[in-house]
Amino acid sequence: MSHITLIRHGQANSGAKDEVSYDKLSDLGHEQAVWLGSYLRDTGTHHTRLYTGTLTRHIETANGMETGMEPIRDARLNELEYFTLATLMEEQHAIPFPTEQGAFSSHLPQVFDFWKSGKIEDPPESYSNFEERIQTVLHEISAGHGPALVVTSGGLISMVMAQAMGLGIPAMSRIALAIMHTSMHRLFPIGGHWSPVLFNAVPHLDTPERRVAQTHI
Repeated sequence: MSHITLIRHGQANSGAKDEVSYDKLSDLGHEQAVWLGSYLRDTGTHHTRLYTGTLTRHIETANGMETGMEPIRDARLNELEYFTLATLMEEQHAIPFPTEQGAFSSHLPQVFDFWKSGKIEDPPESYSNFEERIQTVLHEISAGHGPALVVTSGGLISMVMAQAMGLGIPAMSRIALAIMHTSMHRLFPIGGHWSPVLFNAVPHLDTPERRVAQTHI
């Protein structure tokens, strides 16, 4: 098994309330991707493969990083449809979409809980399918040769960490809310299992002039 570094995409359209309008990088998101790529080159970080989801924000982030590697696109690395699930929650259970940032800390675990327990009718995919596609694609990537970069989304990364550490929905939700744009999360195979050895690392943003670019939303 080869080790994998998961990267959350750059800041997207944070004012969006649906999947389509959210799926593009902001001006800051483009800058974050460029800064991450420069950091990886300057530090001589070695990766032999690059994977991304098929969402625009994944592709734009990978392009901005300029790794020199030809990306492999895989829809199994795409994010859960949070906006769609939130809309269904509002329609079916009268639970409104958050209007301010602090409310996401209670809304996100509600969405995960209702989704997992089957309380959301006709979701875009089942919770179990989300779990299974992540496990399958990471197993396939890890079977390849050399360390891999994977540009994806925060919800998927939080699920990976929860799977690796045996965490439930409350802890997984806290992880998801903490993940910063263009942050790095590394998994090493130890004893046949994934072990997180890096979480939420943003060394390319850890300078006085860039700390304002350490964004979550």
